[in-house]
Amino acid sequence: MPEFGLPGALRRIRRTADLSQRELAGRLQVSQSAVAQAESGRRDLSVRVLLAAAALARLRLALLDEDGAVVPCMAEDAVQDGVGRRFPAHLDTRYGDDHWWHDPDRYSREQPWYTFDRSRGARDHHRQRHGTPVDHQRPQPGDSPAERRAHRQAEVSRRRVEDARRRRESAGPWRIPQWHCTCPADCAPLLLAGELVSPHVEECACRCDLG
Repeated sequence: MPEFGLPGALRRIRRTADLSQRELAGRLQVSQSAVAQAESGRRDLSVRVLLAAAALARLRLALLDEDGAVVPCMAEDAVQDGVGRRFPAHLDTRYGDDHWWHDPDRYSREQPWYTFDRSRGARDHHRQRHGTPVDHQRPQPGDSPAERRAHRQAEVSRRRVEDARRRRESAGPWRIPQWHCTCPADCAPLLLAGELVSPHVEECACRCDLG
């Protein structure tokens, strides 16, 4: 893969956009000498100016990996800290209540929505187990610590109900006792009355309610 060179890139942009140095400089609001010196390799141009120059030729700047595939820039809408600052790009973000700890002040400080591990060892251990995230996570509904706590509690309740249902299903139907009631139909009203010493008709051989 050929290496990027600013002089050649500017010449390619001018050729594609059909612009002279003076015309390109005017469109970019820089001096003609700035364009000329950049093309001769005697100075650099800011990325902002170079992006604008490429756009004039309907081209774009991109990051490529070693195989030539385009690598996207990090997302602009990723999570931020409590005062709206982006987290360090080389670290991995996580929810603030995930392994939450803040030394002796753990319970006296407000729990953050998002945080990161400063320890490179902890970060590398997590990446070995779960891989390296492509980007920082993006905000999602329900990210606040209170909402996540409520979700965990609801999930625990749901699992308990589900486990109870599975236990009932795995137990199967009720076991039939070893004895079998053979009371005739005429015993039913006597059993319901519950006042007779022996609430069974004379011909009943079962008498199942008697010890």
